[in-house]
Amino acid sequence: MSELQNIILARIRQDVQSMHAYAIQDSAGMVKLDAMENPFNLPPGLQEQLGQRLGALALNRYPDGRVNQLRAALAAHAGMPEGFDIMLGNGSDELISLLAMACDVPPSAANGFKPAGILAPLPGFVMYAMSAQLQGLAFHGVPLTAEFELDGPGMLAAIAEHRPAIVYLAYPNNPTANLWDETVMAQIIQAQGEQGGLVVLDEAYQPFASRTYLDRIRAQPEAHQHVLLMRTLSKFGLAGVRLGYMMGPKALIAEIDKVRPPYNISVLNYECALFALGYVEVFAAQALEIKAQRATVFAALQSLPGVTPFKSEANMILTRVPDAQKTFDGMKALGVLIKNVSKMHPLLHNCIRITVGTSEENAKMLTALKASL
Repeated sequence: MSELQNIILARIRQDVQSMHAYAIQDSAGMVKLDAMENPFNLPPGLQEQLGQRLGALALNRYPDGRVNQLRAALAAHAGMPEGFDIMLGNGSDELISLLAMACDVPPSAANGFKPAGILAPLPGFVMYAMSAQLQGLAFHGVPLTAEFELDGPGMLAAIAEHRPAIVYLAYPNNPTANLWDETVMAQIIQAQGEQGGLVVLDEAYQPFASRTYLDRIRAQPEAHQHVLLMRTLSKFGLAGVRLGYMMGPKALIAEIDKVRPPYNISVLNYECALFALGYVEVFAAQALEIKAQRATVFAALQSLPGVTPFKSEANMILTRVPDAQKTFDGMKALGVLIKNVSKMHPLLHNCIRITVGTSEENAKMLTALKASL
């Protein structure tokens, strides 16, 4: 590296230089079961309709007020509570980054003279910690129990000690795929509100879950004035469209929306999403099939010696095997791509994460898994 390059690199933050970029596995020619994607494409007739609709867009113009039609359509689709508003992001990742930016306030009497921080259970979605690091905020992780449940006392103690600006609760969680005990969640939400912080409920996998915390928010709106709820169209079936949304009390959404870049949702994004919301029954049928396949795969995994699958409320199954790296390498060599999460956290020792695919993909996955154990 030249002297000039070294001088230029000195302008880049040292913590950024020590990070690793988000890695996307090469999946060419593979059965792709590593990223919790919906395995079903649009039916051919709908593909043709969507193509014509996108081809008619004015790509020479910036996105217009039609994006507000999408906001209204998503609010209706989700059943947004009265008094709430909705904000769109280029995927939920952008919303998570914007939240860190908006909540980076200096220590003061209002926040107990504590620096702004983010708190979440671990293992969890990596972007919670990454957004904190990139914004220069402290990140506090509280380990789950050995059964992958929330450590209620540990979370409450961490809230009292650190007074975080944001507490994230993924519901279901990634990569453990489980729903938390709602009584424990309510205690955490109350404690965070009492110390003046936000709670963000991340329901990315809601299409595959048996319940939503939104029901509790609707029933007790006054107890959730500090709560935001995120969802995404990625698990709905539009991962390639990159569109997340966040609902919350109007006053909160109005403030966070101020740090959103202009035109962050492209005309292609919002037109694809509006089109898909016109055919919710198609995507609902896909979700039902994925849940049926999840049950079939879970039963098959349970029958394998040395294999322990954990119950799932998402479109993935966390599974403990005798040797995660050996299993991952063996399955990859056989053309099946999964995710080795065994090094993400000590609680995930020898765990792999398997996305639920089509019946054909799942059969190939099970064959490769048996050969690789």
